[in-house]
Order: sequence, then C-alpha cells, then structure tokens
Amino acid sequence: MSRICELTGKRRLNGHRVSHSNIKTNHVQQPNLQTRRVFVPELKKYITVKLSTKALRSLDKKGAYAALKEAGLI
Repeated sequence: MSRICELTGKRRLNGHRVSHSNIKTNHVQQPNLQTRRVFVPELKKYITVKLSTKALRSLDKKGAYAALKEAGLI
C-alpha cells in the first residue's frame, strides 16, 4: 500500500541533504501516517482508514461522518 493520507492526500516530499562541502544526497520525508478504525455513529459501523496525524485532528474537529464524506470515503 502506498504511503498517502486517504483524507488529505498528503504524500512524501523529495529533497536533498546538503553536506558542509555542498554534496547533495537524496532525502525523502514521509508523512506521519496512522492506521485507525474510526467509528461513524451515523452509519453505526467502524471504517478503517490510513490518516496523517493532522487529518486525525481534522477528523476530531469536523466529525467523522462529515470529514469522511467530504473525502469520498463513505
């Protein structure tokens, strides 16, 4: 499975590590993804999603049903 947040679409970032002598080596920053079972009271069931930690905060703020419906996961 790819490392992409299902709610926000966050992906990895590519860049370089730059040494003191200005040698550039490839560097990848991965999003902080968590697999969670989210209970949706309106549907009365759990849904398993892979979310970034920022998306988990958005889920708490908006509510599970509204956020998942907006992302097209329901």
